[in-house]
Amino acid sequence: MSRADELYIQTCKDILENGFYDTDLQVRPHWEDGTPAHTVKKFGVVNRYNLKEEFPLMTLRRTYWKSALDELLWIWQKKSNRICDLGSHVWDEWAQEDGTIGKAYGYQLGVKHQYKEGMFDQVDRVLYDLKHNPASRRIMTNIYTFEDLHEMALYPCAYSMTFNVSGNTLNGILNQRSQDMLAANNWNVCQYSMLLMMIAQVSGLEAGELVHVIADCHIYDRHIPAVKAMIEKEGFAAPKVTLDPSVTNFYDFTKDSFKVEDYQFHPFDFEIPMAI
Repeated sequence: MSRADELYIQTCKDILENGFYDTDLQVRPHWEDGTPAHTVKKFGVVNRYNLKEEFPLMTLRRTYWKSALDELLWIWQKKSNRICDLGSHVWDEWAQEDGTIGKAYGYQLGVKHQYKEGMFDQVDRVLYDLKHNPASRRIMTNIYTFEDLHEMALYPCAYSMTFNVSGNTLNGILNQRSQDMLAANNWNVCQYSMLLMMIAQVSGLEAGELVHVIADCHIYDRHIPAVKAMIEKEGFAAPKVTLDPSVTNFYDFTKDSFKVEDYQFHPFDFEIPMAI
């Protein structure tokens, strides 16, 4: 069983056995039929993934890692908020009349800010600091911009990434305010593991640990049967995931830059309703 499977099972069991149910509270999310989408949750979940040991691609069910990577590149490389720039349909329900998700996600990473060395957006500043000042404790991004929240179709869930170099190893902390365990947990873990690998490679470093910090880690009420079925399964060994070593510029990575070998996964017979 992969480490990603172990942590997923451990986290979900803890939520189901010890979590807080918000069924007596008014909640914003709702199902397509208008019914409130309630959850059972745990506060302050922290999971650690060592990329030197294995890539955290879940085997309890299939994670569509190429679609996850496509969304990550849409945010971090294209710095886009336009739905038409995205290969999948994961953001269709939040699309505004102008075809964007407002001033959210990629839009924020593309905004330039003044530094003493000149103007940088957040991604380019990370790349600059890792090259010129890797010992810095200030290498981070944050897309939870309060003054723009009213113009976002959805407030950012995964909102901050902190990078830290130890020797020749690049580690990262992903801060997430809200995590849907069934629909998005391994999707996000894979995304930011791939991000750590890409940024490490172009910075002449080796990807180390991804620490995933989740404030509100939850399972939606209509997802509970699927989650219970998943965590009863025995996972497979983690697949082998490699990155094209010839790429030295972050903006040259594509969906085909990663290679996944020996990916075994269990079938998944449930539909996943999405809370909106």
